[in-house]
Order: sequence, then structure tokens, then C-alpha cells
Amino acid sequence: MEILKIAVALLTIVAVVYFLVKKYDTKLVLLVAGVFMACFALAPMKAFESFSKVMVSGGLIQAICSVLGFAAVLKMTGCDKHLVALLGNVLKRAGIFLVPVATLLTFAINIALPSAAGCAAAVGAIFIPLLIHSGVRPAMAAAAVFSGTYGSMLSPGLSHNPFVADLAKVTVLDVINTHKFATISSIVVASIAIGLLAIYLKEHKGYVSEDKDFHIDTSFKINPLFALVNIIPLAILVVGFTGWVPMLKMGVPEAMLIGAFLAVIITRTNPTKVSEGFFNGMGGAYGQIFGIIIAATVFVSGLQALGAVDAFISVLISNPSMASIGATVGPFLLAVVTGSGDAAAFAFNKAVTPFAVEFGTTIERMGSLAALSGAIGRTMSPLAGAAIICAGFAKVSTLDMVKRTALGMILALTTAYFMLAF
Repeated sequence: MEILKIAVALLTIVAVVYFLVKKYDTKLVLLVAGVFMACFALAPMKAFESFSKVMVSGGLIQAICSVLGFAAVLKMTGCDKHLVALLGNVLKRAGIFLVPVATLLTFAINIALPSAAGCAAAVGAIFIPLLIHSGVRPAMAAAAVFSGTYGSMLSPGLSHNPFVADLAKVTVLDVINTHKFATISSIVVASIAIGLLAIYLKEHKGYVSEDKDFHIDTSFKINPLFALVNIIPLAILVVGFTGWVPMLKMGVPEAMLIGAFLAVIITRTNPTKVSEGFFNGMGGAYGQIFGIIIAATVFVSGLQALGAVDAFISVLISNPSMASIGATVGPFLLAVVTGSGDAAAFAFNKAVTPFAVEFGTTIERMGSLAALSGAIGRTMSPLAGAAIICAGFAKVSTLDMVKRTALGMILALTTAYFMLAF
């Protein structure tokens, strides 16, 4: 009977991957799979109880929803455009380093604007035409921006950071502190790789386009204060966490709310509209992002009901080195195939990461490795939302674009593995 249960679990995982590749809703696929496995194990309530338990996880809800609420305020007030335009001026002076600098600047902006697709839209609208106007070929211009869309790994509002923090019973900034060097090193390696690739393919200069859609709007006037609003909450969290300014030590929601208030004051936007935008952003975060966490938890509960999780952990305990490889390769490959690293990373972190100490590592390191691997994999997937947006701005196919991000992302994954797995 136990062998039959394991077989059903494996077949269900294959089915989940199939339906994710077919672009079925991630939450629906995970929920149905989890309930099915729990029912097969004659323990249907295990799936429903896990659903009700995780949907009120206070720390997760506070961090994720407040950050996405603040992001909505930035979009409503137009502050995000001022930040992108300000850094666009830096990009103009990059010279031969235009391509890697574009990747690094996109990465930095993605910390303040943690949605990959949202960042791609905000940054791509300015950076991609600027790159093409400067002589970079369209596919390479799109690849340069797309490669930087996992900077959100350093954001306290990225869903994976509070998720791992909750597992490890530490703060969100403790988790970010664990993987910050690996994350930064990976993007440096990726940016160098794509810069060298651009030179090798001779796509870094000399291109001339007559397409009017690549025209650069020079009439936009940048307000430095508006641009500064984007990083105020992050700055508050950093200086408070490090102890530089003890009175500013606070949680993520408090910092985001302060940022929202300052956005209203500095931009003089209608407070009523900002309030509506903030809470709509919070609601959207719960529905779109936190919903995946809930669904992944139900999926894992189904695997647990069938005994598949215990069997998998037993194998990993017998071969500890496999745990780090699994945390790296699994989320990465599924992200490449499906365009989203969330499902695999959340499922792995829920099922395996709590036992990290038995594998000779920590929850923070293993959880961060799984999340970072998924983000890197998504950044070389032609199905990712951010990929479609960047390719659309450059008027190229997503496949042509990811051919140029692939080398950098593989090297980035290797860098992350060696920095977090040992």
C-alpha cells in the first residue's frame, strides 16, 4: 500500500508540472493536486486544515501585503517612473558597459519594485528604447533588462523572504542577510556574462533603428524627491536593523506605511486615492501572491498524507549532499519550464527546508537557495510574464531573448549554489 501511495504522489507531481507548463492557474493546480492526494490517503481534512491554518499566518501577511500596498502607491503617485528615469540618466553614461549596467540598474530598481513583471514594465519602457537608441540590438536590450528582474530577492516584501523567516523563526532581514552576498554575487556574474556575450555577438553597439516606437521621451522632468520616495522604507529597515539608528528599528509594515505617508506629502497626491491604492495593492498581494503560498501548503499536505515527504526526507538524510542539489536544481528547472519559480520553491521549502539542520545546513540558507534558484530559473524562461513584457518592448521573440540570458543565469545559479550550499 505504501508503494502505491508513493507512486500516486509521483504521478501527481508529474501531472502538476504538465498543467503548469500548459499555463493553467498555479493556485488551482496546486490546490486540486493537494486535495486529491489527501483524499486518496483517506485524510481529506489534512488538506483543508492546512489551508485554514496558513491563510492567517500573521508575519507573512504583514510583510507581503504591506510591501505590495506601498508598490501600488509608488505606481499611483508616479514615483516609480522618476526613479527609473533618474537611473536612466546613469545608463546613458555607461559607454561600452551599457548592457551589464542596464542589468545591474534593473536589479537595483527591482528591490524597490518587487514585482518582476511590474519592474519589467516600468524599467523596460525607458531602458529598452534607450539601449536600442544607443546601438544595442533589440534582443540584447530586452535580455539586459530581463536579466535584472530578480533583484526582488533583496526586498523584505518578496514572498519567499518572510516565508523562510517564518520557518526559521527569525526576522525577514535576517533571511536577506543570509543570502545577500550570494544574490549580489550571482547578478554580478550574470551581468558580466551578458556584457561579454553582447561584445562577442557584436550586439553592444552599432545598431540603428528607424522604428518610431523606440523614440526616447526627453521631455519628462525628473523630480529627485519623487525618486527618493521609492527607497525610503528600505533605508529605514536597513539602518534600523543594523543598529545605526536604533529608534528606526521597526517591522516591514511600519516602514511601508511611513513610506506611503511620505509619498502623499511629497507628491501632494489625493490622500483618498492613495489610501484606496494602498489597500487595493494589499488585497491584490493576498490574492495573487499569498494565494500561491496557501495553495503550495495544501499541495505539500497532500504529499505528507501519502507519506511521500517522509520518504523523500529519509533519502536526503541518507545522502545530505543531495539536499542542496535538490534545492537548487528542482526550483530552477521547474521555473525554466513553467515561467514561475514560486510553486517549486514554496513546495520545497514547506516540505524539506524545516529539516535543514539534519542535512548539515540552516533553514535560512536552504530556504534562500531554493527561492533564489527559482528566481534565476524564471529569468531564463520564455514563458515568464517579465520575459513577455521585455520582449514586447523590444519587438522580439521571448525565445531569442532568453538565448541571451541563459548563459548568465546558469553561471548565476552555479554561483548561488557554491555560496549557499557550503
